[in-house]
Amino acid sequence: MLLKIVQAGDPVLREAARPLTPAEIAGAEIQRLIELMRDTMHEAPGVGLAAPQVGLPLQLAVIEDVGENDAAERAPVPFHVIANPRLTLGTETIDFFEGCLSVDGFQAVVARARTARVEALDHRGTPVVIEASGWYARILQHEIDHLRGTLYIDRMRSRTLSTNRNMARHWAGHPIPELLDRLAARTDPPR
Repeated sequence: MLLKIVQAGDPVLREAARPLTPAEIAGAEIQRLIELMRDTMHEAPGVGLAAPQVGLPLQLAVIEDVGENDAAERAPVPFHVIANPRLTLGTETIDFFEGCLSVDGFQAVVARARTARVEALDHRGTPVVIEASGWYARILQHEIDHLRGTLYIDRMRSRTLSTNRNMARHWAGHPIPELLDRLAARTDPPR
């Protein structure tokens, strides 16, 4: 069984999620939810899925990335769970396109910290510390934003918003700084 991914405009995506106790995380209900979220994320397909995206205001997210891309500092990340995360960001930022399963069909450039440290509980309710960089740090920041009621569109460089099709058609393969320079140079036509 797959879960329904809610889309932008659903109020659950804009509220702060509630923390889970270690006992709740280890319980059968949350363990089943984790399995369903994993299956739903794989089917979508995506690299992360937060509980608010399936309509549940809980501080819980699943993450797994099998992709690799040197330009995006992307390497495979095994499946894991984060609950009740506390995020500490590095000072250097990097721009890159992001999409979201809850903003289906669109992408935009988002500046995110290149490195992130996350203190959270894992799938057993045990404390873990994650040190991440590159694409993995981006995924963590994106999913933790969901737990706080924030979508990537709140952080995006608005002139870069594009459908997936047009992004692939017009911007794929172009360096992000070039894209930002080109968009900054364009002006709206006179009225």
